[in-house]
Amino acid sequence: MSRRDIRRKKQKRLINYLIVFIVISIILFLGIEEYKDNKIKKQIANKEMQYSAQDMNATYKKEEETKKYPKEEIPKEYKGYKIIAKLEIPKIELETFILSEYSEKALNVSVTKFWGADPNKQGNFCIAGHNVKIKNMFYNLRDLKIADTFWIIDNEVGRVEYEIYDIYRVEPEDVKCLSQETEGRLEATLITCTNDSKGRIIVKAKEKIL
Repeated sequence: MSRRDIRRKKQKRLINYLIVFIVISIILFLGIEEYKDNKIKKQIANKEMQYSAQDMNATYKKEEETKKYPKEEIPKEYKGYKIIAKLEIPKIELETFILSEYSEKALNVSVTKFWGADPNKQGNFCIAGHNVKIKNMFYNLRDLKIADTFWIIDNEVGRVEYEIYDIYRVEPEDVKCLSQETEGRLEATLITCTNDSKGRIIVKAKEKIL
C-alpha cells in the first residue's frame, strides 16, 4: 500500500470520526433541549396544578365556612338595650336575646353578657340570667343535661352550635367558670342562681365540631 493510500485511509477515518462526533453532538444537544423543554412544561403544569388546588381549597374553605356558620340577621336592640347575640336552647324551648350591658336593670329585661369573649369568638363567652319563670330567662336551665346542645347567633360570625360538656353548682364567690383558658376553642358558659339564690348553676359548653 502506497503512502498516498495510507494518507487517504487516515483522512477517511478522521472524516468518519468527525461525522460520528457531529451526530452524537446533535443527538446530545437535541436531548438536552428536549429535557429542558419537558422540565419547563412540568414546572408550568405543577404551578397550574398548585394554583388550581389553592383556588379549590379557597373555594372549599369558603363553602365550609358558610356551611359551618349559617348567616342569620338578628335585631340590634331590645327594649332600649343593645343586643350582641341570640341564644336558642331547643331542649328547654328557650329563645332569648343576649344584651351587651350587664346591670340589674338589664338582667330584668333579658339575659346579658357577664364576662369574657364576644359571642362566637375564641375564648369563653359568659352569659348570666335570672332564675325566674319568664319565657326569656334561665328558669329551666336546671333541666339541661350533658351532651344537650344550643345555638348562639350573632350578626358577624353567624349561627354556631355548642354542646354541653359540664354542669355543676358553685358558691357565689367561685369565679373559676369565667376562665378564658379554652385552648383556642369557642366556649360558652351559662350562669344562673339556684332556687334559694345561695349558689350558682353553671353550664359549660364548647363549639360542636361535626
